[in-house]
Amino acid sequence: MKTDTQIARETKLEKIRDVAARVGFPEDDVYNYGRYIAKVSNRLIDDEKVAKHKLILVTAITATKAGVGKTTVSIGLGMGLNYIGKKAVIALREPSLGPCFGMKGGATGGGYAQVLPSEDINLHFTGDFHAVTSANNLIAALLDNYLYQNRAAGVGLKKVMWRRVLDVNDRSLRNIITGLGGAGNGIPTQTGFDITPASEIMAILCLARDMKDLEKRIGRIVLGIRYDDTPFTVDDLGVRGAVAALLKDAMNPNLVQTTEHNPVIIHGGPFANIAHGCNSVIATRMAMTWGDYTVTEAGFGADLGAEKFLNIKCRQTGLKPDLTVLVATTLALKMHGGVPEADIKKPNIEGLKRGFANLDRHIANLQSFGQTVLVCFNRWASDTDEEMELIMRHCAEKGVRCVINNAYMEGGKGAAELARTAVELIETQPSAPIRFTYNDDETPQEKITKVARNIYGAGTVTFSDKALKELAQLQKWGLGQLPVCIAKTQYSFSADPKRYGSETGFEFHIKDIELNAGGGFIVALAGEIMRMPGLGKVPQAMFIHIADDGNIEGIC
Repeated sequence: MKTDTQIARETKLEKIRDVAARVGFPEDDVYNYGRYIAKVSNRLIDDEKVAKHKLILVTAITATKAGVGKTTVSIGLGMGLNYIGKKAVIALREPSLGPCFGMKGGATGGGYAQVLPSEDINLHFTGDFHAVTSANNLIAALLDNYLYQNRAAGVGLKKVMWRRVLDVNDRSLRNIITGLGGAGNGIPTQTGFDITPASEIMAILCLARDMKDLEKRIGRIVLGIRYDDTPFTVDDLGVRGAVAALLKDAMNPNLVQTTEHNPVIIHGGPFANIAHGCNSVIATRMAMTWGDYTVTEAGFGADLGAEKFLNIKCRQTGLKPDLTVLVATTLALKMHGGVPEADIKKPNIEGLKRGFANLDRHIANLQSFGQTVLVCFNRWASDTDEEMELIMRHCAEKGVRCVINNAYMEGGKGAAELARTAVELIETQPSAPIRFTYNDDETPQEKITKVARNIYGAGTVTFSDKALKELAQLQKWGLGQLPVCIAKTQYSFSADPKRYGSETGFEFHIKDIELNAGGGFIVALAGEIMRMPGLGKVPQAMFIHIADDGNIEGIC
């Protein structure tokens, strides 16, 4: 088997204008970024077509460091649908530089199910992340300047809630002091950095329906609290237009292609463990406008990305998946079954059986939303026929269809059965209207508790005094109706990353609350989750370099 890099470089790409023409995009609304990447005007959305076309959500069992291959399945399923004669468009998130140089390298699929040009997509792409970073930090600079220029008049904030961001994993920037060096350098302030995917600007970019909605959402961002306990917003600062201007081009989604030249729209990139984990509403709706089938994914496991896709993105937009594909591997199931990571490639039927508890929890959770679930097993070279037979038999006993995916090895042909089964289920057993986990009129505490108990399996849900105080403040401001976005580890149903499998009855503790008034949700932080990741002892950056032929090595 060739490496991902070899496959990517041996693939002869089509000019992006030809890919766009096959989709049907008008030439004047396609803005080329070189030969193989383009931006497409966000005006090319037709709500009537969106309502008629089919949406498939791809999610996964609980993440492990061994990986599950959710992006590879998403790409492969889109390729498979096109292979069997359907018009399908794939909608994905953009990679962040943090993970690319941190722990896992690129995020453009693998094998013969990749989006290309992978190196460009993984590194800078069309600058959307930089635009989000600049917009976020412009607000920080303007806020600091406002406080500095008006200090003599006694203008100030009791609490500043806005932080800077950077799209690099840097633990040293989590907590910093700015304004040192004398009065001319600003007011000394304790603050810090989050990673760009955690920025509220990223959430707004991904949830806004158009530029007008984007600007309104930016204006609603709460930057701090006045001494009379009222919120101070971007509109109070008077700069919503300036911030929106930095995002004008970033609001247009990006068009690239698969290894088989199928169209892929990539736009926005919030993480699902610290944010809402979905690509932009614009990208999803555009893909649904121009493709009869749209394949999109939500980050990490179904307890994170899929829960937030359904409870936040669908609640705000009216979108509804016609089918949810749940991805699993024998390697991940064995880890959740208690098999040491060093041994997961060895046959272990008992470990695999124990791991089914994690799979079953995710199936039940998705079905609680009214979703029709199709289990997709990403086959690895180390998988045995006995293991595959056991998996298929288990899913049959659960009354859930299961298909083995070979897109990594065979591209669209290897995902043809997955595609045919997806089409069949959509035609015969489409998902029901979404049954949300909570109602808008419930308190934030009730919403958080329902997600923790009904989705995660928690026994008790507790809140720190700080979290309760912040929730009371949000209620006072009339923001209690917002949905909740729980930030927690991706490696466990609980807030403890080491509790693999399918534990229940644990205590789930909320230590802090953050408001995304512009994004339209409340963030609840659980466990030791960080909104600015750190680098490991051996970061992926150590393996990235430019080869003699000018190609970048170590990203894919």
